[in-house]
Amino acid sequence: MDAITSPPTGSAAQRIEAELRRAIIAMDLPPGTRLSEQEIAAAHGVSRQPVREALIGLARTRLVEILPQRGTVVVKISTRKMMEARFVREAIETAVARRAAEAFDPAARVKIDDLIDLQQKAAQRNAHGTFQRYDELFHIALAEGAGCPLAWEAVSDIKAHMDRACHLTLTSSETMLDLVAQHRAIMAAVDARDPDAAAEAMHRHLREILRALPKVEAEHPDLFE
Repeated sequence: MDAITSPPTGSAAQRIEAELRRAIIAMDLPPGTRLSEQEIAAAHGVSRQPVREALIGLARTRLVEILPQRGTVVVKISTRKMMEARFVREAIETAVARRAAEAFDPAARVKIDDLIDLQQKAAQRNAHGTFQRYDELFHIALAEGAGCPLAWEAVSDIKAHMDRACHLTLTSSETMLDLVAQHRAIMAAVDARDPDAAAEAMHRHLREILRALPKVEAEHPDLFE
């Protein structure tokens, strides 16, 4: 993207927002945690203004709630919001998978092989954070290779509601390796130039969380609304 259409990058507010977002998704900042502008500003060596901007950004994606006179709190996981996010993401990403099977950039295809291999190694090490980052990079590269990077931008914010629950489902290397296998199945359909199979493989991949959700809610009732 060019400098005119791209949002400014690297600002203190953006860096703080990204760091807090990662911490919320990884449950380092679990639901109910109160976030202090002053403490966050001191930890990052900045004024309170960029922290305030970062918290407003997180409130926009509904990961935190800014309460008048009471401060900012990390919200509980909403099953309803998560299911809405999954519905939107599935609609967009199955369309991306179809398009990828119709035509795909060769350079992106090589990149995806590398990402899947790195994700598999992270799964074997049971490295949750690294695994989830490569998972995200896989989906970004798929959209880019299909020629529709804006599709990923459309889901990048709402997927945070799924990501927290997904983090709770990654209980073992075996669980993560299952997801790696699903990524390979998506790409096998793309390589076969089979749009229906690619869409179905993506559909199965994104519905995986539905299978694990009841158990996760039962094991962590305090984290859900």
